[in-house]
Amino acid sequence: MLVRMRSLVSNRQRGAGEPQLAWTIASDIGEIDHIVRAVSDACASAGFSDKLCRLNVPVALTEALANAIERGNRSDLARCVRVRAWVCDTELCVEVTDEGEGFDTAVVRAMSDAPDWTEREDGRGVFLMYALMDQVETWCDAGHTVRLVLRRP
Repeated sequence: MLVRMRSLVSNRQRGAGEPQLAWTIASDIGEIDHIVRAVSDACASAGFSDKLCRLNVPVALTEALANAIERGNRSDLARCVRVRAWVCDTELCVEVTDEGEGFDTAVVRAMSDAPDWTEREDGRGVFLMYALMDQVETWCDAGHTVRLVLRRP
């Protein structure tokens, strides 16, 4: 279910005030594409480069959403994922919150040093988020939240 909170507003501070885009979705990977498309389109409208809109944002956000759905909520359709995005002419901030217990990103990031890392089924998404975003933050409060921040050069 898509809930559009309000249209884009320029120069909003990241994480401050109401997000321009917001969704609450069931834990269904079929929900990912339309959210990624909407956030990428919002970045393009704000003047972000094609590379950021076609690579960085879609890959990092897809990984955050897939982790929330598959790992955090264990693909339980009764559990929800909340997505909130702020976009202005200088910065994107997206928060993805699941109903899971969270994980230590430092441990997952360290897995990339393991010899079998490329063969593993886990850990690459976190690696990609950190590689493609300027800032990645995680915390557990009322669920587990991953915040992705991308600044326009």
